[in-house]
Amino acid sequence: MPDAAAQAAVEAAITSRRSIRAFLPKPVPQAEVAHLLDVAARAPSGSNIQPWKVYAQSGAALKRLCDALMAEHEAGITPESEYQYYPRKFFEPFHSRRRKVGWDLYGLLGIGKGDSERMRAQHGRNLVFFDAPVGLIFTIHRDLEQGSWLDYGMFLQNVMVAARGMGLDTCPQAAFMPYHRTIQTMLEIPPEEMLVCGMALGYADPAAVENSLETERAPAQEFTRFAGWAE
Repeated sequence: MPDAAAQAAVEAAITSRRSIRAFLPKPVPQAEVAHLLDVAARAPSGSNIQPWKVYAQSGAALKRLCDALMAEHEAGITPESEYQYYPRKFFEPFHSRRRKVGWDLYGLLGIGKGDSERMRAQHGRNLVFFDAPVGLIFTIHRDLEQGSWLDYGMFLQNVMVAARGMGLDTCPQAAFMPYHRTIQTMLEIPPEEMLVCGMALGYADPAAVENSLETERAPAQEFTRFAGWAE
């Protein structure tokens, strides 16, 4: 018989996960971060190669990294990513989904169309991990192939779901990718590793309006073709 309480707890951890964009200053002990990553590392990977590498920053180390990234941002430097995260040209239904979440967020923050200065400032919030007490940077060995990147996604999802189980919140962030050279230098990342993404970790600020954003999901019936079940 299925354990209803365990099922409910797992579902709650998954469905309550949101991209949090404002955090409380409450610290997260190193031991909790290590435990979170130990749990997340149970993610499957082809031949159990475990392709993930994590650089966890807090306190003064986190501030030094954020200050360096914000200096580039404020100087108007627009570096390039090492890999293409989004399609070079958006098409439907992905274009509409992307626009909707962007305008829903800006709407909550009172940022109107054409308000490029406030849009730029909001984008800069990524580079300070939205004031989270912990910033995570994820890397992968350059010689690993696409299958290991798929495995990496499962690890990242485990981090976010396990965080919810611990009462923590996260925001996975592709915004760090253009700044890979600065991050590589600041964190002394070996040249054979490349940046995958960053992630803010901490406790959501319940008073921040941006944290009320709840994105929509298409139902299974929309993206799944079922066969073999009796009508």
